[in-house]
Amino acid sequence: MLAKLLPGDDVLELAEPNVAGGLGYRFVKRAFDVVSCGCALIVLAIPMAIIAAKIKLESSGPVIYSQRRVGKDGKIFNVYKFRSMYTDAETRGARWAAGDDPRVTPFGKFMREKRIDEIPQFWNIVKGDMSLIGPRPERPAFCAEFEKRIHGWHYRTMVTPGLSGLAQVTGGYDLLPKEKVVLDLEYIEHRSIAMDLKIILKTLGVVSTGEGAR
Repeated sequence: MLAKLLPGDDVLELAEPNVAGGLGYRFVKRAFDVVSCGCALIVLAIPMAIIAAKIKLESSGPVIYSQRRVGKDGKIFNVYKFRSMYTDAETRGARWAAGDDPRVTPFGKFMREKRIDEIPQFWNIVKGDMSLIGPRPERPAFCAEFEKRIHGWHYRTMVTPGLSGLAQVTGGYDLLPKEKVVLDLEYIEHRSIAMDLKIILKTLGVVSTGEGAR
């Protein structure tokens, strides 16, 4: 798996980015995150209950599962998702999501296409673990391996990770880690309210088409 994600034997050296976005930007961004995601959790309460019932009827196991991710400044936190895989999906350890993944349940495939499985992450955003827009948080095991070949991978954690980001709306899962990190650092250096709104609109377009789902 790592051979596919990190092809060849080259080592990428990344320059530390200058973090854009002053105090005013950060205040507006945080306020928008809390208000929008707080309201979304209230509005989606009944649909979420229906989704939970469907998950329980289809396969055994918890409705929501948590997964360790690396957040801002390297802090580890638990990200929440609706369970879209069978409960024994990772008995052999962490694996990278792939198209037509046999570990995914039938309803789980639908949820992933529409990004419904990501809804519980609105709570992560309200808590402050994540933002609506930012570099997607990665799993500790993958971060450790990527850093060996991509020196500066950890620069992604200079800002709060996001539910969606520039890399996700540009290339999604088809991008290699070395390609994603370049886009993540570009976002960090140029982030602004206008850029965040543009990514949100593009994200809505991706969700409506199911493009790049895993």
